[in-house]
Amino acid sequence: MDCYSRETEVKAFDDAKTGLKGLLESGITQVPKFFINPQIDPQQTLITSHNAQFEFPLINLEGVGDDPIKREAVVDAVREASDTWGFFQVINHGIPEAVLEDMIDGARRFFGQDDEEKKKKWYTRDLKARAVYNTNFDLYRAPSANWRDTVFCEMAPDLPQPEQLPSVCW
Repeated sequence: MDCYSRETEVKAFDDAKTGLKGLLESGITQVPKFFINPQIDPQQTLITSHNAQFEFPLINLEGVGDDPIKREAVVDAVREASDTWGFFQVINHGIPEAVLEDMIDGARRFFGQDDEEKKKKWYTRDLKARAVYNTNFDLYRAPSANWRDTVFCEMAPDLPQPEQLPSVCW
C-alpha cells in the first residue's frame, strides 16, 4: 500500500521556503515524487538522437512600431510560436546588451544569496506582491512541479518603489 501524500510533501517543501537550491543542498539523492508528472511516460519523451538540432521561433521586432502590417505579422508570429512551442527568441527589441547583462547579473546575485536572506522577505505565494520569489506559481495545482525557482518583479503599470524590490538585484 502506497501512503505517499503529494499534498504533504509539497507543503513541507513550500514551508521550507528554500526552493530548489535548498532542496539540493539538503542532500537529496533522488528527485522528489511531486516533480514527476504521472501523466507522462518518461520512455515516450526521450530524445533518441544526441545530434538533434532544434530551431525554435525567432521574432524580429525591427520596424514593428513604424509599420502596422509588420506589427500584425509579428503578433501572428508570436501567437503561433506561443501556441506551438510555448516560447520564442526576440531580436531587435531595442534593449541594450548592457541592460540584459545587468538583469542576468542581478538574478545571479539574488539566487546566489543565502537561503535565509531570500526567504526572509521575498518567498511568498502572494501574487499581488511587487516582488515574488518561489518555486512554481502553481505548485499546489499542477500535476507536477517544474524544476525551477522564480523571482518575479512587477514593473507595470507603475514602477515599484526601491524597497519593494530585492536590493541585491539592482
